[in-house]
Amino acid sequence: MKTTVEIADPLFSEAKALASKEGLTFRELVEEGLLLVVQARSKAASKPFRLRDGSFRKGEGLQRGVKWTDLAALAYEDEGGTLRP
Repeated sequence: MKTTVEIADPLFSEAKALASKEGLTFRELVEEGLLLVVQARSKAASKPFRLRDGSFRKGEGLQRGVKWTDLAALAYEDEGGTLRP
């Protein structure tokens, strides 16, 4: 397929010189570069996002002996230890 693409003059000159140095046509160099970019972005897009484990002390809480599951109850206690309404 033929298409027209505008490329900055310095980039075009550098790419043309590189293609010549490597014994390639400009078209071959451009196709190779586009293929690399498309493959890299397709691979990155298909890789599922995984959130790193940012838990503190592997889920043991901020203070030894206090579990994350107990924090809600502790938050609703008053200073005497009874639950607030």
